[in-house]
Amino acid sequence: MNKDLIFTKGVKMQEKLVEIRNINKSFPGVKALVDVSLDLYKGEVLALLGENGAGKSTLMKILSGVYQKDSGSIKVYGKEVEEMTAKRARELGIAIIHQELNMCSHLSVAENIFLGREKLKSGLLSDNEMKRETEKILKRFQMDIDPDTIVGDLSVSKQQMVEIAKALSTQAKILIMDEPTSALTSKEINELFSVIKQLKAEGCGIVYISHRLEELSHIVDRVTILRDGQYIKSMDFASTTLPEIITYMVGRELKEKFPRVESKRGKTILEVNHLNAGKMVKDVSFQLREGEIVGVAGLMGAGRTEMTRAVFGVDSKDSGEIILDGEQVLIHKPKDAIKAGIVLAPEDRKRDGLCTKLSVKENISLPNLDLLCNLLGVVSRSRENGMVSKTIKSLKIKLPEDTVKAESLSGGNQQKVVVGKWLARNSRVVIFDEPTRGIDVAAKVEIYNIMNELKQQGVGVLFISSEMPEVMGISDRILVMCDGRITGELDTKDATGDIILSYATKFDKKLEDGNRESQEWRQV
Repeated sequence: MNKDLIFTKGVKMQEKLVEIRNINKSFPGVKALVDVSLDLYKGEVLALLGENGAGKSTLMKILSGVYQKDSGSIKVYGKEVEEMTAKRARELGIAIIHQELNMCSHLSVAENIFLGREKLKSGLLSDNEMKRETEKILKRFQMDIDPDTIVGDLSVSKQQMVEIAKALSTQAKILIMDEPTSALTSKEINELFSVIKQLKAEGCGIVYISHRLEELSHIVDRVTILRDGQYIKSMDFASTTLPEIITYMVGRELKEKFPRVESKRGKTILEVNHLNAGKMVKDVSFQLREGEIVGVAGLMGAGRTEMTRAVFGVDSKDSGEIILDGEQVLIHKPKDAIKAGIVLAPEDRKRDGLCTKLSVKENISLPNLDLLCNLLGVVSRSRENGMVSKTIKSLKIKLPEDTVKAESLSGGNQQKVVVGKWLARNSRVVIFDEPTRGIDVAAKVEIYNIMNELKQQGVGVLFISSEMPEVMGISDRILVMCDGRITGELDTKDATGDIILSYATKFDKKLEDGNRESQEWRQV
């Protein structure tokens, strides 16, 4: 056994809950895991780290019975489990919170939490009992959500909290969290960390997967790193540094976290004047010039995503005008925006950005059929193959072949496909809504480099992010939104976390949330 797997420093070694040895797993055309080993102890938080496609989620899906291993061994509570199925994993007290939301949007919160293990009374569903139990779970973990609310009506962050509550409701002793904070606000992240510390004190062993490395210091005891499907190293977190962890993850030193290029700003490409849309977009006006990246900052619920959806034609506008290259354009639906030269990489890539059941090739080709078809409407396979090959190569999308389904890719590579299908169009304006959510540090740098390349080509880039360091690190100008309005505009060289925060809490109802987030932003 590799000596790196044994630790006595930093964490008081207790009962070993999980012992994984020499796990191998292959999918058609790719080896996902090669001789991977991992230990998890009672009352510890183990960070499982690696780039997108490193095999983290695959390994955890094997542990939770979603996938079957090709070879290797799994011991739980000291006893080997020959065949780990989802049912067997639940019986052993193993629960997983998946990276991608996996709920029935038409059902209530209570119905989702007890889906598959419904409460019965006299052979009939007991909605009242499920509701009462759900209230207890939500109250225990201080989640302010109504059990009767339809999940599809909740924000992405609230849906993520429901997913977490569902896993916690099983009273699991082994809990796997795969990117649990990717859609959460700072307040919700702090609440989750309190839950994790509570579970840890109760003896629960937690495997924590996250690309937000700055989170680790709050909760993590040990780190295990995978790269390209192979075990690299395990370390006591207290005895290592984030740069060291990143080097092990990517196999090289990342010299610049936020690469930045200078480019001459040209004429105004996009003007949005007095845009109103629903309750979340109120009299929004701004300009975007050639060769610049404009970041949009704000707290959760500020209206940033709703603004991009209105510009792109996903949501209807109540009033306002959009001017592109000096001429007004009428955008009633996304097709109009795409035709005009405005494209959007949406916040929820799985729901809005991809056809997950189609291949990568089809996902890249589908929105570009007008460029790929001849006069008779027949797709030119040579054009299609060229476009797809160029996109995959330029974005370094990791996949065995372009015919694999998009759902089989890691989160980071899915995001690259979403971005790539639009870059093939040579559009005038590219809008990125949370493009780095749930992807690793190296993949983030690649996305930043893509933005920089567009900037140098004279494209206007609008960039929405909840991560203050990247807004300040990548943008040339920063717009700040609060309660559906633009409350501030700053040149990046003049921006600080405190100044941005003051604009983001411009209205009284935001002050409390803003004060809670201010400490985190000031640490930038």
